[in-house]
Amino acid sequence: MDVRKDIYLSLDGPAEGLFKDQGSRFIAKAWPVRSEAEVKAHVDALKKEYHDARHHCYAYRLGYLGDRFRANDDGEPSGSAGRPILGQIDSRGLSDVLVVVVRYFGGIKLGIPGLIRAYKTATADALDQARIVEKTATRPLRLDFGYLSMNAVMKLLKEMKLAQRDTDFGERCRLAVDVPLSQVADFLASVADISDCTVSDVDK
Repeated sequence: MDVRKDIYLSLDGPAEGLFKDQGSRFIAKAWPVRSEAEVKAHVDALKKEYHDARHHCYAYRLGYLGDRFRANDDGEPSGSAGRPILGQIDSRGLSDVLVVVVRYFGGIKLGIPGLIRAYKTATADALDQARIVEKTATRPLRLDFGYLSMNAVMKLLKEMKLAQRDTDFGERCRLAVDVPLSQVADFLASVADISDCTVSDVDK
């Protein structure tokens, strides 16, 4: 059985969860994200929105292989917040996902077991509300070709069911296409057979 290596699970959009214990409120916010810059933007925005909260703990996992991740306790005892959040992301097999849990302290300490349960439960509630979808990891490529090669290029895109974007038909033809990782080798081989056509990676 041929298993696609470029398919992974992520969120279709933002979601929110809530857990309360001993007067403390744990508000969980989940988002689909693609980069550390997006993570920072969401965390910074939440810190402004919930500026009076005691903690803004978070975890994320990025990349179709899930090889970039971080868990942040934001002042809670080590391992009591970020790790439980990340654990819930991982238990669902998700990537390109950020969850931030905002805590309003209720005046009663919950202890490390209580904190772990609270952050885990709040995160689980947010992810349970989210719509989980399959996403395809792609490699963005740019084609540069002459007008005489237009038909061959368009035929290739149609055969491989690839959508063009950022088109520029000036003196020469240029367009970008996001190629699923499992199709990159075949795509490059086919482009090599088209005369007066070059391919390069799109700057990320």
